[in-house]
Amino acid sequence: MKTRFAPSPTGYLHIGNIRTALLCFLYARKENGQFILRIDDTDEERSKEEYAQALQEDLAWLGMQPDQVYRQSERLSLYAQAVETLKKEGRLYPCFETAEELEMKRKLQLGRGQPPIYDRAALALTEADIQTKLASGQTPHWRFKLNNSTIAWQDEVRGAVKFEAGHMSDPILIRENGAYTYMLPSTVDDIEMQISHVLRGEDHVSNTAIQIQLFEALGATPPTFAHNALIQSKEGKLSKRKGAAKVRELREMNIAPLAVSSFLATLGSSNPVDLAASIDDLISQFNISHFSRSATQYSLEELMRLNTKWLHQADFNSIKPMLPVEQHSIDEDFWLAVRPNITALCELSDWWTICKEAITPDIDPEDRDFLISAEALLPTTLNDQTWQTWTSALKEQSGRKGKPLFMPLRRAMTGQDHGPELADMLPLIGRERITQRLLGNRA
Repeated sequence: MKTRFAPSPTGYLHIGNIRTALLCFLYARKENGQFILRIDDTDEERSKEEYAQALQEDLAWLGMQPDQVYRQSERLSLYAQAVETLKKEGRLYPCFETAEELEMKRKLQLGRGQPPIYDRAALALTEADIQTKLASGQTPHWRFKLNNSTIAWQDEVRGAVKFEAGHMSDPILIRENGAYTYMLPSTVDDIEMQISHVLRGEDHVSNTAIQIQLFEALGATPPTFAHNALIQSKEGKLSKRKGAAKVRELREMNIAPLAVSSFLATLGSSNPVDLAASIDDLISQFNISHFSRSATQYSLEELMRLNTKWLHQADFNSIKPMLPVEQHSIDEDFWLAVRPNITALCELSDWWTICKEAITPDIDPEDRDFLISAEALLPTTLNDQTWQTWTSALKEQSGRKGKPLFMPLRRAMTGQDHGPELADMLPLIGRERITQRLLGNRA
């Protein structure tokens, strides 16, 4: 078992990209195989080193360590050898039509009710014609000649898939500027790296049909394919250019990596979307047959639900590396006290302010005397028994109980109508601040 994730470093990874990587990673680890990262950086104009580094950081953040890392820009000689093989086999031929000419052909075909596929006019060129065009300064693009046959495979997600090659255009493998399109390097690398399973989005299904013939033309057996349904946002298909949720944005929001992995590992499958105990649990639960052909929708709300669940069970050692520098004073006692009441890590700063900094409590005039009495009864030493002792004395003295007893204390001490247990908050706020707030001082 050997899978690969082959992103192009032309932008930051979005949710759809990283889900593909995760499924490849889980499948390989489930079968004790290898997970390969192959950076498709053959597009010199659009590929950026900052994106290549960022995508590796995203994988590392999610705990996906590849067994090997390759860059296609360092493997150009292999692709050149494949080009020569295809030329010798008569499967690669030069074409000189301009983009405008090809567009005119497509319009004419559509106007006649014909499928808009390439008419193979370039195959009629003689060697003399080709040399004449080259001598005049024309530069060809090169197309792969498809065999007119049925292309079929058993897809691990979609089931039986079939294409008629006669209904498809011969794909361009080399552009006029000499740059390779996606098709050739991907196929050559899959052969050279002995990739056994290719998992990717359903938008690559027609590419797979073409690549199967490429594998065969290069004397190789195609790998096993699995095409997952695409993740959609409310606006439609996710992409790097449509403002989709990027992985780096989730990192900046301090979403837990396990919450992201748990969400994406089950999205679109028959398994319930729930928080896993660990990445190892996701590996053991992975089954490619559980994934559906039906489109699935990305929901930040659902992801945040899993993140909240993770926060509510996370220990302090898990949280501490995620804290920004300005929150490094936060300790384990504080975390355990506020943990049940936060839905996102960014809320910690609000509770830190409430506990340690100046606030203006909202005190109802009707509660003023009650709070003055409460301050007088406040024990000198604050510990885990203080709240019970204090409120019992207050209840006996004032006759208040339930909400009329607790709510004025909460509002005075925290400025909030809700929050962590006050029994846990008292030692965190400290006696001096509590006294000041109960007496109505702005401190």
